[in-house]
Amino acid sequence: MASSMTTDILRFTQQYSLYSTSFLFTIGTIGNLLNILVFTTLKLFRNNQCVLYVVTESIANIFQLTTFALLYILPAIYQTDPATSSLFWCKFRLMMISSCALISLSTICFSASHQYLSTSHHFYLRQLSTIKLTRFLICTSVIISILHTIPFGIFTEMQASVCVLSGLLPVLIASVFSLLAYNNVRRIVRRQIPIVRRKLDQQLTAMILIRIIVFIILTVPYDIQRMYTFIAKVNQSNQLYYAINTLIGSILGTLFNLNYAISFYIFVITSARFRRQVKHVLVKKCWRRCKRWFLYSRNQVNPIVDVRPPDSCVVLD
Repeated sequence: MASSMTTDILRFTQQYSLYSTSFLFTIGTIGNLLNILVFTTLKLFRNNQCVLYVVTESIANIFQLTTFALLYILPAIYQTDPATSSLFWCKFRLMMISSCALISLSTICFSASHQYLSTSHHFYLRQLSTIKLTRFLICTSVIISILHTIPFGIFTEMQASVCVLSGLLPVLIASVFSLLAYNNVRRIVRRQIPIVRRKLDQQLTAMILIRIIVFIILTVPYDIQRMYTFIAKVNQSNQLYYAINTLIGSILGTLFNLNYAISFYIFVITSARFRRQVKHVLVKKCWRRCKRWFLYSRNQVNPIVDVRPPDSCVVLD
Protein backbone atom coordinates (compact mmCIF):
# COMPACT_ATOMS: atom_id res chain seq x y z
CA MET A 1 0.00 0.00 0.00
CA ALA A 2 2.76 2.44 0.99
CA SER A 3 4.78 1.44 -2.06
CA SER A 4 1.85 2.13 -4.38
CA MET A 5 1.19 5.49 -2.74
CA THR A 6 4.85 6.41 -3.05
CA THR A 7 4.83 5.58 -6.75
CA ASP A 8 1.69 7.64 -7.30
CA ILE A 9 3.15 10.65 -5.48
CA LEU A 10 6.40 10.50 -7.43
CA ARG A 11 4.54 10.12 -10.72
CA PHE A 12 2.31 13.08 -9.88
CA THR A 13 5.37 15.12 -8.87
CA GLN A 14 7.00 14.38 -12.21
CA GLN A 15 3.92 15.41 -14.18
CA TYR A 16 3.44 18.50 -12.03
CA SER A 17 7.05 19.56 -12.61
CA LEU A 18 6.69 19.12 -16.37
CA TYR A 19 3.50 21.19 -16.67
CA SER A 20 4.51 23.88 -14.17
CA THR A 21 7.90 24.31 -15.86
CA SER A 22 6.26 24.59 -19.28
CA PHE A 23 3.85 27.20 -17.91
CA LEU A 24 6.65 29.21 -16.29
CA PHE A 25 8.72 29.01 -19.47
CA THR A 26 5.85 30.39 -21.54
CA ILE A 27 4.83 33.32 -19.35
CA GLY A 28 8.40 33.99 -18.25
CA THR A 29 9.87 34.18 -21.74
CA ILE A 30 7.10 36.53 -22.86
CA GLY A 31 7.41 38.70 -19.75
CA ASN A 32 11.20 38.95 -19.81
CA LEU A 33 11.26 39.73 -23.54
CA LEU A 34 8.70 42.49 -22.95
CA ASN A 35 10.86 43.83 -20.12
CA ILE A 36 13.84 44.01 -22.44
CA LEU A 37 11.75 45.51 -25.24
CA VAL A 38 10.16 48.26 -23.14
CA PHE A 39 13.24 49.24 -21.15
CA THR A 40 15.56 49.33 -24.18
CA THR A 41 13.13 50.99 -26.59
CA LEU A 42 12.07 54.06 -24.61
CA LYS A 43 14.72 56.80 -24.45
CA LEU A 44 13.37 57.66 -21.01
CA PHE A 45 14.97 54.53 -19.55
CA ARG A 46 18.35 54.71 -21.26
CA ASN A 47 21.46 55.04 -19.08
CA ASN A 48 19.40 54.41 -15.96
CA GLN A 49 21.16 52.26 -13.37
CA CYS A 50 18.05 50.50 -12.10
CA VAL A 51 16.87 49.70 -15.63
CA LEU A 52 20.24 48.17 -16.48
CA TYR A 53 19.85 45.80 -13.53
CA VAL A 54 16.34 44.82 -14.65
CA VAL A 55 17.45 44.17 -18.25
CA THR A 56 20.39 42.05 -17.06
CA GLU A 57 18.10 40.08 -14.77
CA SER A 58 15.62 39.51 -17.61
CA ILE A 59 18.35 38.14 -19.91
CA ALA A 60 19.58 35.76 -17.20
CA ASN A 61 15.97 34.72 -16.49
CA ILE A 62 15.38 33.75 -20.13
CA PHE A 63 18.42 31.45 -20.12
CA GLN A 64 17.38 30.02 -16.76
CA LEU A 65 13.81 29.26 -17.84
CA THR A 66 15.04 27.73 -21.10
CA THR A 67 17.36 25.41 -19.19
CA PHE A 68 14.53 24.41 -16.84
CA ALA A 69 12.25 23.71 -19.80
CA LEU A 70 14.85 21.49 -21.49
CA LEU A 71 15.46 19.75 -18.18
CA TYR A 72 11.88 18.45 -18.07
CA ILE A 73 10.75 18.50 -21.69
CA LEU A 74 13.64 16.46 -23.16
CA PRO A 75 13.01 13.43 -20.89
CA ALA A 76 9.30 13.66 -21.72
CA ILE A 77 10.02 13.61 -25.46
CA TYR A 78 12.70 10.90 -25.54
CA GLN A 79 11.28 8.90 -22.60
CA THR A 80 14.72 9.00 -20.98
CA ASP A 81 16.88 11.59 -19.30
CA PRO A 82 19.66 12.73 -21.70
CA ALA A 83 21.86 13.35 -18.66
CA THR A 84 22.20 9.60 -18.21
CA SER A 85 23.86 9.23 -21.60
CA SER A 86 25.55 12.62 -22.03
CA LEU A 87 28.10 13.67 -19.44
CA PHE A 88 28.36 17.10 -21.07
CA TRP A 89 24.63 17.82 -20.70
CA CYS A 90 24.64 16.46 -17.15
CA LYS A 91 27.28 18.97 -16.08
CA PHE A 92 26.35 21.83 -18.42
CA ARG A 93 22.77 22.06 -17.15
CA LEU A 94 23.98 22.34 -13.56
CA MET A 95 26.44 25.06 -14.55
CA MET A 96 23.75 27.01 -16.43
CA ILE A 97 21.21 26.77 -13.63
CA SER A 98 23.72 27.86 -11.00
CA SER A 99 25.26 30.74 -12.99
CA CYS A 100 21.93 32.15 -14.22
CA ALA A 101 20.47 31.95 -10.72
CA LEU A 102 23.42 33.79 -9.21
CA ILE A 103 23.35 36.50 -11.90
CA SER A 104 19.60 36.99 -11.57
CA LEU A 105 19.57 37.09 -7.78
CA SER A 106 22.65 39.31 -7.56
CA THR A 107 21.00 41.91 -9.83
CA ILE A 108 17.99 41.92 -7.50
CA CYS A 109 20.33 42.66 -4.59
CA PHE A 110 22.12 45.36 -6.60
CA SER A 111 18.83 47.02 -7.52
CA ALA A 112 17.86 47.06 -3.83
CA SER A 113 21.19 48.65 -2.88
CA HIS A 114 20.77 51.17 -5.70
CA GLN A 115 17.41 52.23 -4.29
CA TYR A 116 19.00 52.76 -0.88
CA LEU A 117 21.78 54.92 -2.34
CA SER A 118 19.54 56.92 -4.68
CA THR A 119 17.00 57.73 -1.94
CA SER A 120 19.55 58.60 0.74
CA HIS A 121 19.49 62.14 2.17
CA HIS A 122 23.30 62.07 2.23
CA PHE A 123 24.66 63.59 -0.96
CA TYR A 124 27.87 61.51 -0.94
CA LEU A 125 25.83 58.26 -0.89
CA ARG A 126 23.68 59.41 -3.80
CA GLN A 127 26.87 60.19 -5.72
CA LEU A 128 27.95 56.55 -5.38
CA SER A 129 25.02 55.39 -7.50
CA THR A 130 26.46 55.84 -10.99
CA ILE A 131 26.08 54.05 -14.30
CA LYS A 132 29.80 53.24 -14.20
CA LEU A 133 29.42 51.44 -10.86
CA THR A 134 26.35 49.62 -12.18
CA ARG A 135 28.24 48.27 -15.19
CA PHE A 136 31.15 47.26 -12.98
CA LEU A 137 28.89 45.36 -10.56
CA ILE A 138 27.08 43.56 -13.39
CA CYS A 139 30.34 42.50 -15.06
CA THR A 140 31.74 41.38 -11.71
CA SER A 141 28.59 39.41 -10.97
CA VAL A 142 28.72 37.61 -14.31
CA ILE A 143 32.42 36.73 -13.93
CA ILE A 144 32.08 35.52 -10.34
CA SER A 145 28.95 33.51 -11.19
CA ILE A 146 30.72 31.76 -14.06
CA LEU A 147 33.82 31.07 -11.97
CA HIS A 148 31.65 29.74 -9.15
CA THR A 149 29.96 27.26 -11.48
CA ILE A 150 33.19 25.80 -12.85
CA PRO A 151 33.35 23.26 -9.99
CA PHE A 152 29.98 21.96 -11.21
CA GLY A 153 31.91 20.63 -14.20
CA ILE A 154 33.88 18.49 -11.75
CA PHE A 155 31.66 17.99 -8.70
CA THR A 156 27.87 17.75 -8.63
CA GLU A 157 27.25 17.60 -4.88
CA MET A 158 27.48 21.26 -3.83
CA GLN A 159 24.04 21.81 -2.38
CA ALA A 160 25.13 23.64 0.77
CA SER A 161 26.90 26.51 -1.00
CA VAL A 162 24.07 26.86 -3.50
CA CYS A 163 21.51 27.09 -0.70
CA VAL A 164 23.41 30.05 0.73
CA LEU A 165 24.34 31.91 -2.46
CA SER A 166 21.04 31.44 -4.28
CA GLY A 167 18.77 31.61 -1.25
CA LEU A 168 19.62 32.95 2.18
CA LEU A 169 22.22 35.54 1.25
CA PRO A 170 20.22 37.30 -1.52
CA VAL A 171 17.13 37.37 0.72
CA LEU A 172 19.13 38.91 3.57
CA ILE A 173 20.83 41.53 1.37
CA ALA A 174 17.68 42.47 -0.52
CA SER A 175 15.68 42.70 2.73
CA VAL A 176 18.20 44.95 4.47
CA PHE A 177 18.62 47.39 1.58
CA SER A 178 14.88 47.45 0.88
CA LEU A 179 14.11 48.38 4.48
CA LEU A 180 16.78 51.07 4.38
CA ALA A 181 15.41 52.43 1.09
CA TYR A 182 11.86 52.38 2.48
CA ASN A 183 13.01 54.36 5.52
CA ASN A 184 14.73 56.85 3.22
CA VAL A 185 11.53 57.33 1.22
CA ARG A 186 9.50 57.84 4.41
CA ARG A 187 12.04 60.38 5.64
CA ILE A 188 11.85 62.26 2.33
CA VAL A 189 8.04 62.42 2.50
CA ARG A 190 7.75 63.16 6.23
CA ARG A 191 10.46 65.81 6.51
CA GLN A 192 10.00 67.15 2.98
CA ILE A 193 13.73 66.90 2.37
CA PRO A 194 14.59 68.83 -0.81
CA ILE A 195 15.95 65.94 -2.85
CA VAL A 196 15.26 66.32 -6.53
CA ARG A 197 13.67 63.07 -7.68
CA ARG A 198 12.07 62.71 -11.08
CA LYS A 199 8.83 60.86 -11.60
CA LEU A 200 10.86 58.14 -13.31
CA ASP A 201 12.93 57.59 -10.15
CA GLN A 202 9.81 57.48 -7.99
CA GLN A 203 8.21 55.00 -10.39
CA LEU A 204 11.26 52.71 -10.41
CA THR A 205 11.62 52.85 -6.63
CA ALA A 206 8.03 51.69 -6.11
CA MET A 207 8.35 48.96 -8.76
CA ILE A 208 11.63 47.59 -7.42
CA LEU A 209 10.60 47.59 -3.75
CA ILE A 210 7.38 45.70 -4.52
CA ARG A 211 9.38 43.32 -6.72
CA ILE A 212 11.73 42.59 -3.81
CA ILE A 213 8.84 41.99 -1.40
CA VAL A 214 7.44 39.37 -3.80
CA PHE A 215 10.94 37.89 -4.19
CA ILE A 216 11.28 37.42 -0.43
CA ILE A 217 7.81 35.88 -0.08
CA LEU A 218 8.49 33.38 -2.88
CA THR A 219 12.04 32.53 -1.79
CA VAL A 220 11.92 32.05 1.99
CA PRO A 221 9.65 28.93 2.05
CA TYR A 222 11.78 27.21 -0.59
CA ASP A 223 14.98 28.03 1.31
CA ILE A 224 13.54 26.59 4.51
CA GLN A 225 12.52 23.38 2.74
CA ARG A 226 15.95 22.98 1.12
CA MET A 227 17.73 23.57 4.41
CA TYR A 228 15.49 21.04 6.13
CA THR A 229 16.13 18.46 3.40
CA PHE A 230 19.88 19.01 3.63
CA ILE A 231 20.10 19.03 7.44
CA ALA A 232 17.67 16.14 7.99
CA LYS A 233 19.46 14.16 5.25
CA VAL A 234 16.21 13.09 3.64
CA ASN A 235 16.85 10.03 1.47
CA GLN A 236 15.02 7.07 -0.03
CA SER A 237 15.38 4.84 3.01
CA ASN A 238 11.85 5.93 3.93
CA GLN A 239 10.27 6.02 0.49
CA LEU A 240 6.91 7.53 1.43
CA TYR A 241 8.52 10.29 3.47
CA TYR A 242 10.95 10.93 0.63
CA ALA A 243 8.12 11.12 -1.93
CA ILE A 244 6.10 13.59 0.18
CA ASN A 245 9.17 15.76 0.75
CA THR A 246 9.91 15.68 -2.99
CA LEU A 247 6.37 16.81 -3.80
CA ILE A 248 6.53 19.67 -1.28
CA GLY A 249 9.92 20.66 -2.66
CA SER A 250 8.57 20.66 -6.20
CA ILE A 251 5.63 22.93 -5.27
CA LEU A 252 7.82 25.34 -3.32
CA GLY A 253 10.38 25.19 -6.13
CA THR A 254 7.70 26.33 -8.57
CA LEU A 255 6.94 29.30 -6.33
CA PHE A 256 10.64 30.14 -6.15
CA ASN A 257 11.05 29.82 -9.93
CA LEU A 258 8.26 32.36 -10.35
CA ASN A 259 10.98 34.88 -9.51
CA TYR A 260 12.43 34.23 -12.96
CA ALA A 261 9.09 34.76 -14.71
CA ILE A 262 6.91 37.42 -13.12
CA SER A 263 8.88 40.66 -12.80
CA PHE A 264 7.19 42.15 -15.87
CA TYR A 265 3.72 41.27 -14.57
CA ILE A 266 4.53 42.75 -11.16
CA PHE A 267 5.57 46.00 -12.83
CA VAL A 268 2.40 46.06 -14.93
CA ILE A 269 0.11 45.43 -11.95
CA THR A 270 1.75 47.88 -9.57
CA SER A 271 2.53 50.80 -11.88
CA ALA A 272 -0.07 52.62 -13.99
CA ARG A 273 2.72 54.62 -15.61
CA PHE A 274 4.50 51.44 -16.68
CA ARG A 275 1.25 50.12 -18.17
CA ARG A 276 1.02 53.25 -20.31
CA GLN A 277 4.65 52.85 -21.33
CA VAL A 278 4.09 49.23 -22.35
CA LYS A 279 1.04 50.22 -24.36
CA HIS A 280 3.00 52.99 -26.04
CA VAL A 281 5.81 50.63 -27.05
CA LEU A 282 3.55 47.82 -28.26
CA VAL A 283 0.94 49.94 -30.05
CA LYS A 284 2.69 53.07 -31.22
CA LYS A 285 6.10 51.60 -31.94
CA CYS A 286 6.05 47.84 -32.52
CA TRP A 287 2.60 47.61 -34.16
CA ARG A 288 3.18 50.56 -36.45
CA ARG A 289 6.61 49.26 -37.36
CA CYS A 290 5.20 45.82 -38.17
CA LYS A 291 2.38 47.43 -40.16
CA ARG A 292 4.82 49.48 -42.23
CA TRP A 293 6.98 46.41 -42.83
CA PHE A 294 3.94 44.38 -43.92
CA LEU A 295 2.78 47.06 -46.34
CA TYR A 296 6.30 47.44 -47.73
CA SER A 297 6.64 43.66 -48.20
CA ARG A 298 3.26 43.53 -49.89
CA ASN A 299 4.23 46.31 -52.31
CA GLN A 300 7.47 44.48 -53.09
CA VAL A 301 5.62 41.26 -53.92
CA ASN A 302 2.81 42.97 -55.81
CA PRO A 303 4.28 46.17 -57.23
CA ILE A 304 1.88 48.78 -58.50
CA VAL A 305 1.70 48.48 -62.29
CA ASP A 306 1.30 51.63 -64.35
CA VAL A 307 -1.69 50.89 -66.59
CA ARG A 308 -1.46 54.09 -68.62
CA PRO A 309 -0.83 53.58 -72.36
CA PRO A 310 2.62 54.33 -73.70
CA ASP A 311 3.25 57.71 -75.26
CA SER A 312 3.02 56.27 -78.75
CA CYS A 313 -0.54 55.16 -78.09
CA VAL A 314 -1.75 58.43 -76.74
CA VAL A 315 -4.32 60.03 -79.05
CA LEU A 316 -3.58 63.71 -79.64
CA ASP A 317 -6.26 66.20 -80.41
